[in-house]
Order: sequence, then structure tokens, then C-alpha cells
Amino acid sequence: MSAAREYGLDEDYEWARPPVDGWTADDLDRLPNLPPHTELIDGSLVFVSPQTSFHSRTMRLLEGALLDQAPQELDVLREMSVKLDTRNRPEPDVLVFRAEADTGPQQTWYRPEDVVLALEVVSKDSKERDRKVKPRKYAEAGIPHYWRVEESEGLPVVYVYELDPATSTYVPTGIYHDKLELALPFPLTIDLTAINRRR
Repeated sequence: MSAAREYGLDEDYEWARPPVDGWTADDLDRLPNLPPHTELIDGSLVFVSPQTSFHSRTMRLLEGALLDQAPQELDVLREMSVKLDTRNRPEPDVLVFRAEADTGPQQTWYRPEDVVLALEVVSKDSKERDRKVKPRKYAEAGIPHYWRVEESEGLPVVYVYELDPATSTYVPTGIYHDKLELALPFPLTIDLTAINRRR
């Protein structure tokens, strides 16, 4: 089966063949029938594999806890993209951003200067991107906080990073098992063992 047919496109549609200079961040809003959660990294389209239960439950736990504890001027969403530049538009699993940056129900991306925290839950196919590529790009774009979440015996382990503005790189500030307690980007406490709790 061809890639075009697999994604519900006409056989003669050539979106799978990138332009000479690669795709742009704006192309993600124009290309028809892209698979859900397609990202753009260095001008190349990146497709995600099916989500695991751990990945989905971790996003639910962290999104809910962040939303409950974020100050009024911040908002939290999952799986919204950030237009870092014309060739990079990744989609963090969870995003904390300035509430005033919300432009309405048709918005598809946020600017890096409006993002306070980008959070990625690592999956088998995203290890390289989440551990190396995305943190570098988020830091260079000036996003002040980055969390990488990995699975250990069914529970989330959160690796917390803060931006060093002098070098535009992230500095690790802690690794959290069972309980995440931080003062930045705002005071919060998250019980990481509650991943399977429904209420």
C-alpha cells in the first residue's frame, strides 16, 4: 500500500515528497489529511506511533495537576504545537503557556515566547528526539522550563531542566520519583504514584 493511500490521500497527491528546502511550519496547517499530531523537525514531517497507556495516563496526570495548580495568568494544554521557527514546529505532550496568548478556538500553535514549560513523555520511537533534539531546540528558542518524563516500573520519572539564558541551554535541576515538588515555574506538588488514579 502506498503512503498516500494509507493516509487517505489521492494517489496523485504529492505531499509525501517534500519541497527542495523542506516543509515549513505553516505547511502543517495547509497539508490535507496529515496523520494526527504530525510534527515538523528541521523541515521534515515526523509522524508519531500509537500511544501507550503509560504515555496517555502520564499526560492526563501531569496536565490535570498543572492545570489545578497553575496561577491564573497561565494555562495548560496537551498536544499543541509550538512554532519555534519556519522549519520547526514540535508538539509537546503538555504545554504551560501565558493565558493571554490564546487567540481562540481555531488556534493551532503557540509562539515560544509565550511558552513557560514544554513537557515530553518519552516513547520508544521518540527517545532521540525527546532526550536530545527537542530540548536543544526548545532551549535555543528561549523556553524557560523543560520536563522529560520516562517510565520506570510503570511509574513516571520526571527529569526537570531550567534554561541558562547565558548559554541558551538547559541545566538539569532534579530527577523526581514518586513525588514532584517544585518552586518553578510556579509552586506545585504532584504525586507521581497517582498515574492510575481516576479521581
